[in-house]
Order: sequence, then structure tokens, then C-alpha cells
Amino acid sequence: MAFSLYDASVAHYLQILGAVSGFLEKGLSHFRENGTDPEEIVETRLFADMHPLRFQIVSVAHHSRGAIEAARNGIFVPPTVKPGLDYAALQALITEARSELSGLTPEAVNALIGRDVMFKIGERTLPFTAEGFLMSFSLPNFYFHATTAYDILRHKGVPLGKRDFMGRLKLKT
Repeated sequence: MAFSLYDASVAHYLQILGAVSGFLEKGLSHFRENGTDPEEIVETRLFADMHPLRFQIVSVAHHSRGAIEAARNGIFVPPTVKPGLDYAALQALITEARSELSGLTPEAVNALIGRDVMFKIGERTLPFTAEGFLMSFSLPNFYFHATTAYDILRHKGVPLGKRDFMGRLKLKT
């Protein structure tokens, strides 16, 4: 069996989205147990010049579900972050992304190979093929924002480990 675009993108998105869902839930439990309002955590940053947890989670959803949408429709723009998203809304974004991506078939994703995708930021555009966009732009951004969200929760004392980040492994059966 050949390795496909679906295997290289959607399968990875689903694995890490499951992990993000898990570590957000573990964070919520930790904050409740320790009397921390989870809404305070939504605005937590590692450094003043970095985006907060809210942006990281929105970006995880945008660089997974939104990346596949861009491969379908040919245009990707940076995520817009609604300022009112609370912790529960961030959890819901991840659940929605997982649900939507779970409904994709390998055939539908593999059929996107060779399609044009334009990344538009302001007046600037960057041309990609769907596979080039997913592999060289979307997946690195997806992992960056998932890692940063994990790091913010670790920084706030949530007892997370490497396995929490890795999610469900694809073991040989």
C-alpha cells in the first residue's frame, strides 16, 4: 500500500487534535482542582510578544480543518480570532475540527493532489500546490501552535507529559 496525502496530513491532524483535546481537558481538571479560573488561562502567553492560548488553539483548528478547506477551495488566509472565545469554546473548536476531518475519506483528500492553493496575507500571495501547502506550510504551523498550546498549559502547572502531546499512536495490529 502506498503512502498517501491523506496519511501524511489528515491522519496526523486527527492524532494531534485528539491529543490537544485531551490536554485541554486535563488542563481544565487541573485548573478546577486548584481553584484557577480557566478563563484566565485563555489569555496566557509564554512571552509578551507571543499570542495567547486562545490564538494557539484557533490556529490548531485553522491549520487542520481550515487547511483542508483551503486545499478544496484554493485560498487560505490567516485565522481570525474572536476575542470572546472562552476555554469551553476553544475545546469545542478542537472537537469540531476532529469531527469534520474524521468524515473525510482518503480518496477525497488524495484527489486534492496538484490543485492550486493561494495563501493570501494582505496584498501578498504565495502560490502552492495542495500537497506543497499541506506539507510545507500547514503541518509545520499546526505542530507549532499545538506545541505552544501544550507549553502554555505546562507553564501554568498542568501535569502533562510527552504522551499527552503525542496522542493515540498508530501501532501495528
